[in-house]
Amino acid sequence: MAEAIVESRGTQIGRTAMSRAITLMESTRTDHRAEARELYSLLAPHAGGSTRLGISGAPGAGKSTLIEALGSSMTASGHRVGVLAVDPSSARTGGSVLGDKTRMPQLSANPDAYIRPSPNAGTLGGVARATAAAITVLEAAGFDVVIVETVGVGQSETTVAAMVDTFLLLTLSRTGDSLQGIKKGVIELADVVAVNKSDGDHLTEAKATALELTGAVRLVRGKESWVPPVLTCSGQTGAGLDHLWATVQRHREHLGADGLARKRSTQQVELTWALVRDELDQRLRHSPGIEDIRKSVTEAVAAGQLSAAAAADQLIAAYDGT
Repeated sequence: MAEAIVESRGTQIGRTAMSRAITLMESTRTDHRAEARELYSLLAPHAGGSTRLGISGAPGAGKSTLIEALGSSMTASGHRVGVLAVDPSSARTGGSVLGDKTRMPQLSANPDAYIRPSPNAGTLGGVARATAAAITVLEAAGFDVVIVETVGVGQSETTVAAMVDTFLLLTLSRTGDSLQGIKKGVIELADVVAVNKSDGDHLTEAKATALELTGAVRLVRGKESWVPPVLTCSGQTGAGLDHLWATVQRHREHLGADGLARKRSTQQVELTWALVRDELDQRLRHSPGIEDIRKSVTEAVAAGQLSAAAAADQLIAAYDGT
């Protein structure tokens, strides 16, 4: 599979192998996880050559429209663009919407683009493992721009920001208080902020929002060597997208070769621990010792006969004893 991905870049054989590889790496089956680690090791020497862009924003911010417009512009310029859309998984069923391909019909049909919607597997470790592996697959397959989209409703932004070169926060005007819903933590993560849907009758309001956000960003990040610029753009009309991409490139130039290498090195260390936490979570879930007492401990806690802390101690002791 690794040879097909690297040697058949851009062909249907290569795309099929890519899809199979990413599916394997998303799997939580024990045998698949072992195969995925081996495949990851084979592909890693061929990876690392892309511009990695993370994009986050609240639902309705127009992320899919912007990504389709930006991706189409990139492919027209000779780039190969991969899009990884992290969808929130249901806590009850594990399912997710996975609707990004339907929201990006033109880019989905573009032979120089590849869109992979994937669930976050219910854990941040799942996001880290699956997304980092998918980035490696795409880069090994020759994609030189990789965009990772997260829906912006949880903590997955932190995880995604820790595996990309530049993190873009997408927001809107026309939301009452223009700072409402913009969490300080997300501003601290952002390398670039863009006010989307800045077109038509709303252009003046969008520019006012950008000015207000510029002040907020300077308040939070003003002492840093790179203060995230606040731009206006429109995924619908394409206005401002060239400037947006130029700003992403300028951020990479600011990092420099050494800075980018240090950033990716640090990300690999953080990914290592994320993978450790994810593996421990999986082992805990499938531990025979845990399975033996799961029902009785759950019933005791639900009945008020056992505190949550005591129950946790019992479960951990059962895991340690297996």
